Amino acid sequence: MLDGINGAANRVNGGDLLDEGVNVDDGVDLGTRCCCEVTGLWRLLLVNEVRNSAINTFTGSKYSPSPSLKHHSSMEAPSWLLLSVAWLASLTILSTIFISRRCKQLKFPPGPKPWPIIGNLNLIGSLPHQSLHKLSQRYGPLMHLKFGSYPLVVASSVEMAAEFLKSHDQIFATRPPHAAGKYTAYNYSDILWAPYGPHWRQGRKIYQNELFSSKRLESFEYIRVEEMRAFVSRLYGLSGKPVVLIGHLTRLTLSNISRMVLGNKYFDVSGDDRNVSKSIVSLQELQSFKRLSGYVKRMKTLKKKLDRFHDHVFDEHKRKKEELGKDFVAQDMVDLLLQLADDPDLDVKLTYDAVRGLTVDLVTGGTDTTAVTVEWVISELMKQPQLITKATQELDRVIGRERWVEERDIPQLPYLDAIMKETMRKHSVAPLLAPHMAMEDCKVAGYDIRKGTRVFINTWSIGRDPSLWEQPEEFRPERFLGRNIDVKGRSFELLPFGAGRRMCPGYNLGLKMIQLSIANLLQAFNWKLPGNMKVEDLSMEEAPGITAPRKFPLVAILEPRLPLHLYEL
Repeated sequence: MLDGINGAANRVNGGDLLDEGVNVDDGVDLGTRCCCEVTGLWRLLLVNEVRNSAINTFTGSKYSPSPSLKHHSSMEAPSWLLLSVAWLASLTILSTIFISRRCKQLKFPPGPKPWPIIGNLNLIGSLPHQSLHKLSQRYGPLMHLKFGSYPLVVASSVEMAAEFLKSHDQIFATRPPHAAGKYTAYNYSDILWAPYGPHWRQGRKIYQNELFSSKRLESFEYIRVEEMRAFVSRLYGLSGKPVVLIGHLTRLTLSNISRMVLGNKYFDVSGDDRNVSKSIVSLQELQSFKRLSGYVKRMKTLKKKLDRFHDHVFDEHKRKKEELGKDFVAQDMVDLLLQLADDPDLDVKLTYDAVRGLTVDLVTGGTDTTAVTVEWVISELMKQPQLITKATQELDRVIGRERWVEERDIPQLPYLDAIMKETMRKHSVAPLLAPHMAMEDCKVAGYDIRKGTRVFINTWSIGRDPSLWEQPEEFRPERFLGRNIDVKGRSFELLPFGAGRRMCPGYNLGLKMIQLSIANLLQAFNWKLPGNMKVEDLSMEEAPGITAPRKFPLVAILEPRLPLHLYEL
């Protein structure tokens, strides 16, 4: 009996009653929710008294009330507590019966039985996309799980992905609340974590029509060319030496994005701040931005630095605009956003927090994804050197060896395109797309999905579906030759940037940077592993992270393969 009461007390203290009452998955009506909210208020006062009273009753020890109850007599307190326990127990039984009856009328997707409090979190390892892939092999391409008290479904096939991102796209167009959206995206003022609504629609429109329009991206091409030439020249200076590639790739992508978005590069070779105060966010902190999920204290600290960073950047832009007066013309994306913030005709006022949130998305959105994808490309090619030979033969045939490959050449390089797509299949830009959330009850593939349910699309699992890909664990770019599979959200076999309303709005820029990086690295250098390392020794393990980077950074030795004068700046 004592164990039973201790267990009940623990359940009250852990919040089971309150969680069950407000969980949208349980179909509880307003009256039950109100009762459970009252229960939540009561539990803070009762839990310690419940535990102490029960222990004293069954052990014979003297009961000692808490200071908050000292005005009760020693006879009244245990009676009052026992009545309270009885009331809570009755409420629990009645709620459970009511919930069970409602849930029996619903048909949820198959999935593992959840544990109390933790749900199915015990089944998720350090690489969630791989854990969910293994579960999908047992429970099917549409699974129902619980993470804590939150219900979620996971789509692991082309058909199920299309259900959420195409057939029912509008119902699942919002995002669940997330600490990253609250603290580092200025209370959901960005695009990634913003809930579906007027602010998100306007931000999406700004991205599509202003920041990532074809004309705007063409105007920034000179930046991408300059940064690529500087990148290749730096690597040339390290010829014959072991090079940790990811650091150079991150610097390349961040320099590109920083100039296009902010109008300047704020980081030097070592990653330290350049010509700005020490309060400005560092390169390392920007690189670690996407690995902060769940660490609220670190998010709050980073937000303070981001505030100072934005203030510094915005002040520079405003000062430049004031100096030029009527001759001012927007040169970068922050210029455009600040202009829009002063526009009284916008449907939704663009606040400075919104400008900050959109800027965070712009700077962080393409840095990790581009660098990690290119590192995986080179890693896979070094495992199979004959693929590098095929790619360089195509480059020599189409471009030659007397000039550098350019963005306009990419459409004439189908094997290069196949290499990129095969990498995105096997090492998806985002193994789990950013979560969606149901805005209303609906049915998907004959199953009930309740309002508030989180939805994950496992693109890593889709990329390993043997019904889609022959020998999916092998890296074979040839599988994409002659096949009309794109990466822009129309082919659900390959969704590196997502699809539907919440598809990544900057995918065109991302593609340009990835394709140009791959082409220049293969055109510029011969590649080999350091020392006596063999290709079978090259690990292809993944590390935890939104982009699933390599567990062990790629180290390679580069040698120039073009006339040396081309490497000079």
